[in-house]
Amino acid sequence: MKFISLLLVSLGFLIACGEAVPHLEEIRERGELRVLTRYGPTTYYVKGEELAGFEYELAKRFAEHLNVKLKIIVPDNLGDMLNLIEQGKADIAAAGLTITPDRQDIIRFGPVYQQVTQQLVYRLGTKKPKNLTALGDGQLEVVAVSSHVEQLKSLREEIPSLTWTENTEIDSSGLLELVQLELIDFTIADSNEVAANQIKFAELRVAFNISDPQPLAWAMPFAEDGTLASEMDKFFDQLDESGDLSRLKEKYYGHIRHFDYLDTRAIERRILTRLPKYQTLFEQAGEKFNIDWRLLAAMSYQESHWDPNAVSPTGVRGLMMLTQNTAKLMNVADREDPAQSIAGGAAYLASMIKRLPERIVEPDRTWLALASYNVGLGHVEDARKLTQGDGGDPDLWPDVKARLPLLSKRKWYEKTRYGYARGGEPVHYVQNIRRYYDILLRHEEASIEFNADENKEPKILPSAL
Repeated sequence: MKFISLLLVSLGFLIACGEAVPHLEEIRERGELRVLTRYGPTTYYVKGEELAGFEYELAKRFAEHLNVKLKIIVPDNLGDMLNLIEQGKADIAAAGLTITPDRQDIIRFGPVYQQVTQQLVYRLGTKKPKNLTALGDGQLEVVAVSSHVEQLKSLREEIPSLTWTENTEIDSSGLLELVQLELIDFTIADSNEVAANQIKFAELRVAFNISDPQPLAWAMPFAEDGTLASEMDKFFDQLDESGDLSRLKEKYYGHIRHFDYLDTRAIERRILTRLPKYQTLFEQAGEKFNIDWRLLAAMSYQESHWDPNAVSPTGVRGLMMLTQNTAKLMNVADREDPAQSIAGGAAYLASMIKRLPERIVEPDRTWLALASYNVGLGHVEDARKLTQGDGGDPDLWPDVKARLPLLSKRKWYEKTRYGYARGGEPVHYVQNIRRYYDILLRHEEASIEFNADENKEPKILPSAL
């Protein structure tokens, strides 16, 4: 694994540095790209033992494009971030920043890479407002100096009674949590952040949009001489032409577009009531077959909702819903025995991973293996061939996912070796498992933070790598 250097510094240190505005050659001579970002599910976070996030991965790729190291800097708040980039204290700000007229007066933006919509968010169980004039005495709180403030100011020209509070201490994810906890009534967040946070805060609801789609882009100091901006344009052009930008969006957003409140609440309850009975078995199987135990647990929840006595109409049964043939192949004598079922399911998934072509890399390798677990490797191979024939990349899950449903259409399955399959099912299967996996990860992170607070120990942040 290629490690990326990470720097967490205070605002005072950055201001004390007083570095000159960097140009492309200066960055290359320095050997590092200094990037401002923020913690959050749409930007930068720790996933298991790795660093992740849509903005983080984009920045990492850009640093590799420049052949330099990546240095991540997390300011205390959005206002500090905008001030730092305006003053040239970093090379770029990659934090899901909306391009607005006010911001364009003080900073320079790169190419647009995503569109989001500002949404008014409330909590399930409270009255849904029909429009901004119906907020009544409810408390609306938004991030200070955000694009949401600019939008509210423009809307107040038509709604003079519109009022809100600006928070300088926490970001949008923090305000969404306050809505979840019923500490405030409403907040405004970008559509991608709402979707990402609903996995963790299941009671959040969108009342309505308060803006048209708006563009997101990286920011640079105005004094940048144009060489960095020009290289950034080339980088995003290449990402767009190769399809990598679309694939990266699918990686982080493809499995969270359709939020299911009841399903999310159900798994959260069962994480507390059912999972503890089997967690050790998942951990043991994960260690034996080199698979994240939380992925195995997510699979099992998709298969049986962690019910060892589950039986389908087709006769598959147990925690991992094994068929008789699969059980026999994996030496499982009793499919309803939790230990045997989990070990057999893990072994079968490991065999799917191993049988895929070696050139397929993660995470596509795992998603394709999961689809094979569900519908059979032969049908997945048929879909991969259809993908290649259609001009897609058969080694990328997003490309294969788009063609799997074709296996249920005569025009397409007649051309395949293994014939008809309900190809839409493995697509939903993988999407659900990815969502359950994210919920399990976040539940574990929340437990670690809770225990740290209980013990009055400082929160552990990612160390320099």
